[in-house]
Amino acid sequence: MNIDTQSCVVTGKKEVFVVGQPLDYQGQGTLVRVTRGGICGSDLHYYEHGQVGDFKVREAMVLGHEVVGVVEKSDTDRLQPGQKVALNPSKPCKACKYCLSGDENQCTTMKFFGSAMYFPHINGAFTQYKIVDSDQCIPYDNQVSDRLMVFAEPLAVAIHAVNQAGDIRGKTVFVSGVGPIGCLIVLAAIAKGAAEVIVTDPSERCRTLAMAVGATKALDATNGDFAEYQAEKGYFNVSFDASGHPSSIRRCLEVTRARGTLVQVGMGGAVNDFPLMMLIAKEINWVGSFRFTEEFNTAVEWLANKTVDPMPLLSAEFPQGDVVDALEFALDKSKASKVQLVF
Repeated sequence: MNIDTQSCVVTGKKEVFVVGQPLDYQGQGTLVRVTRGGICGSDLHYYEHGQVGDFKVREAMVLGHEVVGVVEKSDTDRLQPGQKVALNPSKPCKACKYCLSGDENQCTTMKFFGSAMYFPHINGAFTQYKIVDSDQCIPYDNQVSDRLMVFAEPLAVAIHAVNQAGDIRGKTVFVSGVGPIGCLIVLAAIAKGAAEVIVTDPSERCRTLAMAVGATKALDATNGDFAEYQAEKGYFNVSFDASGHPSSIRRCLEVTRARGTLVQVGMGGAVNDFPLMMLIAKEINWVGSFRFTEEFNTAVEWLANKTVDPMPLLSAEFPQGDVVDALEFALDKSKASKVQLVF
């Protein structure tokens, strides 16, 4: 089955085009007609800088990993034509020691949508049609809004981060950096039973969004008063750094109580003058969080049954042909939280 599909392709810094690509479905896997996609920070890095970290764009690559669509054809009876599906962008090998132990997010040869980690690159899903492994398709009720379900992938990241903290029922939680992922962590922490969730960010818009999704209190990271939370070796049982900035990490260490947990979600470079003694003396458990495993299915379930409502985070929607306008809008953090493409 031959299909001409229009794809959003990045070729370098600020070079994104909607181009036609031939697609040949031979009856293996599932052919999905993509309906919506959310723009992620990594998409913005590829667009603005031509790379994410050390992963540089060296050939034309389709962007996008936060996508939903409709089944056209499939090699399994589980997926019938017309069924709505959220696409899990992770394709682990299922054979390495991490996959075999259930830690698939640590797969040594992970193929993740829209990544320049490997060469040839792994194409993403900002395209009208995509062929995927059938187990990457997570069905959801056709009555559920696509614009809601597009949040499944970033919500899965947030749920995984909260799971890294262990049981947080009845605990005090601090989130530093409430961009989209930070706000989704607020939602996930509340859903998991946190007693209170206090956030901080230098952006008033971000703080307002955090309150809209259920934060107990929002503090200005620039000139807020944190003294009461720093007293007696800290106040919070669990902190999440969703910024990656050295000042954010330090603040999390300051307000996390002795023997509490700090979950590192935000990515950044080297942290100069790291307050190692504070980490040691307070016996803080500092744990990383990377992508997700089974949390993707949990995210689809939570969105479908309205356990969480991330819709306050949706800032704008653009047709696929206006992908450059969409990316430029998403880059403006004074206006944008989550931006979606409609296919």
